[in-house]
Amino acid sequence: MHYLSPSEVPFAFLDVETTGLDPANGDRVCEIAVLKTVNGSEVDRFVTLVNPGKSIPLSAVSVHGITDVMVSRAPFFRDIANSLISFLRGAVVVAHNARFDLGFLRMELLNLGLMLPETDVVDTLGIARRYYSFASNGLGHIARDIGLPAAAAHRALADVLTTRSV
Repeated sequence: MHYLSPSEVPFAFLDVETTGLDPANGDRVCEIAVLKTVNGSEVDRFVTLVNPGKSIPLSAVSVHGITDVMVSRAPFFRDIANSLISFLRGAVVVAHNARFDLGFLRMELLNLGLMLPETDVVDTLGIARRYYSFASNGLGHIARDIGLPAAAAHRALADVLTTRSV
């Protein structure tokens, strides 16, 4: 078995935007971003709006600003699923509140009879809760508290870039 040195391990910084908070209740992914790095350098990115196949509620639009018009010509999840699986394979996934993001991806893939590749996961929210005492564990608040500029929150790529910086 070949083990990678730490500098060779690919990290996949991941974020999804959704139509709501509960994939088991029919909420769907409407945007996904994954930034892959090796040894701290970006090597690839996977960023797309996703047509959720349903109207995006105003409560979700007010959070991320993604509208039905924006996703009307975007691919459906089934159209990107295999590419996403390939993109994540072999990488350590890093996400802020990984349970949320991966829960949505697992449900979307399960609906297609597919599975996420087995991977290690680093959850920056879990790290913040366990090892730090931030006033708020929201990604933007953590970034500001440690002196980083927080990009526009609640768009997938902006949150991925902030997670990577954190």
